Amino acid sequence: MTYELGQGSGPLRGVKVVEIAGIGPGPHACMILADLGADVIRVERPGGQALAGGAGNLLNRGRPSVALNLKDPEATKTVLELVADADVLVEGMRPGVTERLGLGPEDCHAVNPRLVYGRMTGWGQDGPLAQAAGHDMNYIAITGALHGLGQDKSRPHFPTNLVGDFGGGSTYLVIGILAALLEAKVSGRGQVVDAAIVDGTAHLNAMGAAFLAMGTFTEERAANLLDGGMPFYDIYETSDGRHMSVGALEPQFFDAFVTLLGIKDRAPGQFELERTDELRRLITEAFLSRTQAEWVELFEGTDACVAGIIPISEAATHPHMAAREVFVEKDGFLQPQPAPRFSRTRATIGTPPPATAGAQTRAALSAWGIADVDGLLERGVAVQA
Repeated sequence: MTYELGQGSGPLRGVKVVEIAGIGPGPHACMILADLGADVIRVERPGGQALAGGAGNLLNRGRPSVALNLKDPEATKTVLELVADADVLVEGMRPGVTERLGLGPEDCHAVNPRLVYGRMTGWGQDGPLAQAAGHDMNYIAITGALHGLGQDKSRPHFPTNLVGDFGGGSTYLVIGILAALLEAKVSGRGQVVDAAIVDGTAHLNAMGAAFLAMGTFTEERAANLLDGGMPFYDIYETSDGRHMSVGALEPQFFDAFVTLLGIKDRAPGQFELERTDELRRLITEAFLSRTQAEWVELFEGTDACVAGIIPISEAATHPHMAAREVFVEKDGFLQPQPAPRFSRTRATIGTPPPATAGAQTRAALSAWGIADVDGLLERGVAVQA
């Protein structure tokens, strides 16, 4: 098996990233960097990460997997050799773990002062909870975001791990890395990017904080403009048990909505708050009179701001998604294309996810200029799956 650097086509082509393997937001951030053209080398423990391996894990696409026993000082030395020629390192361990391995920021900056050192955690590098275990819903719970999620007044509902891990986590890690890379080009010095899910989620929810500051927000679910409190911004069931999303906020869009729905002659005014229950009942009854497909045919492409809600397995064949080729069948898997899009340096999906940890150990270490790879394999410092 061969592996060469510089195969990416996106705007980050030429940027070199060392990934200390983790799960969730760290791999997602490195997938984004690889999609955008960076050369990313994923360093994993022999045997791989729990919940992280396998050829179907699309978060691991676009980069080779190298298995190193990081408890061996010689493996630490090998990672530092990779770091010496890299632009970025990404790690998602608990605070202090990489320091104990000899791979903390000071260790890495000693061999490469211009390195951007990206740290992905839930709670952050400091604070009372920094050393505690946690997962997405725990992190977003203390930011104020989870409290308002869902249209059930009696309890919050969480949208899998999209808000914390990927919204407030990997997205902000990538933003931080790119900003630090730009600054390093000017200063010649790297720095640590402390990307905490609690920080990113709170920042992601700036509009909620703004509504609260303006006095236009009630800290109660399904009681506000954008959380289902208003009947013209909500979800409705169709006759076949599927659902439609309605986002008719502006007056002209609301007018188009009630007209196409066939209730304009009976509908209360959009902001007749004393009649919201009546409006919701009319909308509910109307949607229950036809199938989702019938409503989609009527609404999509209009200014009524209505769209059918479909599962990911159907998303690729939606006419708009298909026209933009948002999803693609590649390496035997349906997967999203890189985003965003660029007019000149188009980003493309790279190599498929490694089937096992260490699948490209020999080829990738050699391509990155590591000497005596065979010796590392013979001594058990590195493992070729």
